[in-house]
Amino acid sequence: MVTFHVSQVTGAATRAVKIVLQEGFFVVGILGYLAWTNWRLSLVLLVLAPPIGWIVRYAGRRFRKASQRIQGSMGEVTHVTAEAINGFKEIRTFGGTEKERLRFGQANNFNRQQSMKLETTQAISSPAIQIIMALGIGTLVWLALSPSIMREMTPGAFVAYITAASLLAKPVRQLSNVQSVVQRGLAAAEEIFSLLDQEPEANDGTSRLGRAQGKVEFEGVSFSYPTSQKAVLTNINFTVQPGESIALVGRSGSGKSTLVSLLPRFYNYVEGQIRLDGIELRDFALEDLRRQIGLVSQQVTLFNDSIRNNIAFGELEGASDEAVREAAHKAHALEFIESLPDRFDTRVGDDGMMLSGGQRQRIAIARVLLKDARVLILDEATSALDTESEQHIQAAFEEAMRGRTTFVIAHRLSTIVNADRILVVDAGRIVETGRHQELVAQGGLYAELYRRQFAETGSAAAGGSA
Repeated sequence: MVTFHVSQVTGAATRAVKIVLQEGFFVVGILGYLAWTNWRLSLVLLVLAPPIGWIVRYAGRRFRKASQRIQGSMGEVTHVTAEAINGFKEIRTFGGTEKERLRFGQANNFNRQQSMKLETTQAISSPAIQIIMALGIGTLVWLALSPSIMREMTPGAFVAYITAASLLAKPVRQLSNVQSVVQRGLAAAEEIFSLLDQEPEANDGTSRLGRAQGKVEFEGVSFSYPTSQKAVLTNINFTVQPGESIALVGRSGSGKSTLVSLLPRFYNYVEGQIRLDGIELRDFALEDLRRQIGLVSQQVTLFNDSIRNNIAFGELEGASDEAVREAAHKAHALEFIESLPDRFDTRVGDDGMMLSGGQRQRIAIARVLLKDARVLILDEATSALDTESEQHIQAAFEEAMRGRTTFVIAHRLSTIVNADRILVVDAGRIVETGRHQELVAQGGLYAELYRRQFAETGSAAAGGSA
């Protein structure tokens, strides 16, 4: 959509400006010549100004309203199209083809209707202005033929006057037609500037860290999204010592991912304090704070670039080939990378579409291992892996987590039974804290989740003895 908005603004800033300047100066020049030749006769042209101005004003309002609706409808068309393309497997599997065709038809039809309104307005306003201009020029000719006017003008001056007046038709038509381009550009500019005017991330901190030790403290932290009054997190209190691994578990939507997202300040908490090595997070410069944190989320993002550049991404771009290879090895990604035609130079396609889900996840894990941050956030980091790959990755994580403060979010409880501490989150509050065996023995929410997950597999007993 941003691309569409920019193209509209570009049209208004190039073609429209060119026409306005070129034809506008031409009209001013012609009017000046007509006034100089016979100013009394030229007063007739002033009568044309009010009706032409009213048409231009009315058409401009219609153009602006239709253009604003077109901006929104184009966004809807793009959104529906992207969903249909990205979700084609689900659409075909669940028989949603007809529904998606209907959604696209409705969005496209609304966009067509708004475009037709815009074109209709232009098709009516431009001829209306031309008719007024023709009537005005006809009146000029009629008046110019009167004996009193003919006595004041030579035949040559009369012909030149009428010829100059006739030349007004084309530039006036051009100027009236450019209205639609200008109004489209203005409507698109509103959307672009609304994005540009959004407040940037608050980055007023000045504290710097060479390399953090990894002590993290949450003290009375509460959070709610700006668009909602409902608290997502309420009065969160806990301290994590350097090198300690913390697992966050709970039902879906309980606030686990939101809690860890406060650490790199993707969201700003509204109450309480979060400290890293005793320094409040707001006191850090954002780039320095985020340099201390490595993140592997459940939604893996890869860029249409080589595998090497996806591992050595951003500030890691200068990493040596040996370091990149070692990170891939620890993430158990080296085996499949070596089997690719161009190995580390293989391009992964848009959003990593050339790789399987497990391969994409391992590339993301290799990226965070290469960063070697003191604080790790693993948000369902093994969710896309099969059982065999998960076992290898768990071993790699145990090595990577050694000596680092780690936050692990997992729905698969078998992956966090060896965590130093488990925090059970429910409805935005920490309701239980302890190690795996302690929480199972307590018989609370964690024990309920654990029994429910392993009741049918018979793994509960094995896990309980881990």
